[in-house]
Amino acid sequence: MTKCKLCGYESEEITESIGVCVECLRKEPQKALKIARESHKKWRKLIALPIEPPKNGVRCSLCVNECEIPEEGSGYCGIVWNKGGRLIPITGSYDYAYLHWYLDPHPTNCVAGPICPEKNHRGFYNLAVFFAGCNLDCLFCQNIEHKYMIKDGKMDPFEGIIMSSRELADIAMRSKVSCVCYFGGDPTPHSPYAIKTSREILKRAEKVKSMKRICWETNGLENPNIIREMARLSLESGGIIKIDWKAYTPSVYEALTGINGEKALQRIKENIRVISSMDERKEPPLLVVSTLVVPHYIDEEEVRGIARYLSRINPYIPYILLAFAPQHLMHDVPTTSKRQMERVCTIARKEGLKRVFIGNFWLLR
Repeated sequence: MTKCKLCGYESEEITESIGVCVECLRKEPQKALKIARESHKKWRKLIALPIEPPKNGVRCSLCVNECEIPEEGSGYCGIVWNKGGRLIPITGSYDYAYLHWYLDPHPTNCVAGPICPEKNHRGFYNLAVFFAGCNLDCLFCQNIEHKYMIKDGKMDPFEGIIMSSRELADIAMRSKVSCVCYFGGDPTPHSPYAIKTSREILKRAEKVKSMKRICWETNGLENPNIIREMARLSLESGGIIKIDWKAYTPSVYEALTGINGEKALQRIKENIRVISSMDERKEPPLLVVSTLVVPHYIDEEEVRGIARYLSRINPYIPYILLAFAPQHLMHDVPTTSKRQMERVCTIARKEGLKRVFIGNFWLLR
């Protein structure tokens, strides 16, 4: 049992890494965030990543953080560096990315699985591209190895490989690969590489009359011009963009992810509007939104806000609710309960969403 450091409320679902309850985050955001930020600072110091998006350097425009990266320093993501006044990725060139990949047989464990057109395409594979680095610092991260891949500003040769755009396109063109999904970490810091690779894949696929769907799993914080190009590639190829919307209240978002919640929420909403405005097809939907249902912190109020916003854009946007498993600095929080998942599913439907799914029900306790 953990006590909130502000109000004294006690629960097994309050994590030491945040130190305060969700109600204090909403009612006293300044005091609560001062406490919650400490875990982010300590953790990021341990792996030599910037404690917050840097200022007083060359501005990076890839995502909402808009880091101003100093000479010989990196952005918040740990992937983009300032070398001699030029912003370049940790690999030294946007023709290369630091990642690991695998062929995931259909049906895969893709978050967009409930509406994926490839789910019955047995005998074929998804090329899963896992990028190092992320522009968030989620205390509950379910794939935290992406941070260890770039610990101390170095690429660990045992955790990933440096791969050229052409090499990745070669793998994608294997006859049994029907789709490519970029995730991680997050594809945003590597987006110039991923977009270039995707263009090459679709160019080759057109020549041989083959379908290669381009899909993305992202936090939705990209520069709108980048998200627009990602959406275009997915629309053209029959692929999907999945945005992981962490929380609706800015202070809750910031406590969980480490970045400015106000700016993040504005960018997510903007990018959802951008993608929705481009969706010219009925199936598969171009946009899917997911939320990890973290006990205590992502409750009915958080899901209600997200669902209400989505339903006003388009009530048929698929909304995937995911069960939380104890990970990273929130290892002291229990798995999502069936009761909590039932409550948030009901709320999402009451707000008008027509396509609400539970993504990993087998985890529920």
